[in-house]
Amino acid sequence: MTALDEVLAAGYGFDDDAIILGRPLDPGLQSPLNDHYVQVPLRMLNKHGLVAGATGTGKTKTLQVFAEQLSRAGVPVFLADLKGDLTGLAEPGPGNEHIDARMSGMGLPWAAESFPVELLSISGESGTPLRVPVSSFGPLLLAKVMDCTDTQESVLQVIFKYADESQLALLDLVDLIELLKYLTSDEGREVQAGYGGMSTQTLNVLLRKAMELQTQGGDDFFGEPEFDVADLRRTQDGKGVVTILNLVDVQTKPRIFSTFMMWLLAEIYETSPEVGDPDQPELVFFFDEAHLLFDGASKTLRGSIELTVRMIRSKGVGVFFVTQQPRDVPEDVLAQLGNRVQHALRAFTPQDQKAIKATAATFPVSDHYEVQEALTGLGTGEALVTVLGPKGRPTPTVPTRLVAPVSLMDPVDDATVQRLMAASPLRERYAQRVDRESAAEILAKKAEERAAAAEAHERAKEEADALARREKELEAEQKRTRKASTPARRTSNRETATERMVKNAAASVGREVGRSLIRGLLGNLRR
Repeated sequence: MTALDEVLAAGYGFDDDAIILGRPLDPGLQSPLNDHYVQVPLRMLNKHGLVAGATGTGKTKTLQVFAEQLSRAGVPVFLADLKGDLTGLAEPGPGNEHIDARMSGMGLPWAAESFPVELLSISGESGTPLRVPVSSFGPLLLAKVMDCTDTQESVLQVIFKYADESQLALLDLVDLIELLKYLTSDEGREVQAGYGGMSTQTLNVLLRKAMELQTQGGDDFFGEPEFDVADLRRTQDGKGVVTILNLVDVQTKPRIFSTFMMWLLAEIYETSPEVGDPDQPELVFFFDEAHLLFDGASKTLRGSIELTVRMIRSKGVGVFFVTQQPRDVPEDVLAQLGNRVQHALRAFTPQDQKAIKATAATFPVSDHYEVQEALTGLGTGEALVTVLGPKGRPTPTVPTRLVAPVSLMDPVDDATVQRLMAASPLRERYAQRVDRESAAEILAKKAEERAAAAEAHERAKEEADALARREKELEAEQKRTRKASTPARRTSNRETATERMVKNAAASVGREVGRSLIRGLLGNLRR
């Protein structure tokens, strides 16, 4: 037995509790390599992994092989499907002479098989609708979707804090838009000052970005009912349910769906119990087009992703990043991916050659293979593989011919998609959108109350002004009446004879009346 045989036997010894990826390719050495399987122990699949390679080299079929064997072992799987190819897991493969030749050459049996599939969709067109409230999505991921600067991200975090403290539920984009409109209005100036002096200019930029996201279909996946990630952990007839996020209808919106998958992963971490180091994972999550998640991500978001990946393994969840080159994944995250399946890379340009060299440097050094040379010599359905062995040590890097999927390797037809959707146990719970009272309605009600109060105040002012005018008019009228009833005074001081006679007569009568009143009042006091 050669040294290579020994390391293969130590690292890839057959174990019933393992996923068989394939058989080593004979590198020209005189050794019976077909005596060994290339496989991954189930208990090591929560240590995360990477599936990488150029377009057309077989990454999708590798995902299908992983999903099939995990499901067969009773492990639920989550997959993102950009082209609809993975929906074939729901139907048994038809088989052909090429598959028979491939599998018989490996000494492995092949039998067609189907697996329980749950289809999800962001738009709801090709699967059960997958929604999340804006408040649950959080400011960091929303800033990523909206392509915010660091300053705008910071302000967005303050806005979420204000919404929480004011009990303004942000369920959909309308809620966020109406809150931003309120904060940029005259009534919102006081809030701006009270929460760190948010500038109106930044708020207006965020408002425009939120409205742009709305026009791009953001309303499809923000809202209620919120998807419960516990529904990803299901089994059916002893097999793990393969949940496929069908992205065919939103594949032109990569920033949205990649960030949405990160929310799913973060939500799984937040809601899952600690399970330690189980014999097999509770769930394996395949993060396709992983480079889209990190492209343009802020330092804060990258730190959150790194923390999530590091900590989620204790929840029994394995995460595989799927991308073209390992360098698409930040080093701090890449360092945590112990299981790697690297498909071929092509060196058409000097930049490609540099990328291949960088990729080769991420694999364990091999005494039997020139990793950099092997990367360009792999064919379709072949890959360089290194995994964590049963004792947690990285196995040697081995060029491997991968096994063929046993389910359909093409998308299912529309009729099958509709059948899967109709049979889904989640359909009834998530199909209908729920629109309860939230920030938009609360702010609209407050605006109506302010408008009604302002109208009442204006009406009271008008009534007070009218009353004041009426009082002035009455006072003026009374003055005119008194003036009209008062005789005009003479300018001469001389009395006429008639006037003197009338005056004397009046004085005499007045004295008689005065004496009578005194008697009447005083009785016998004066007689």
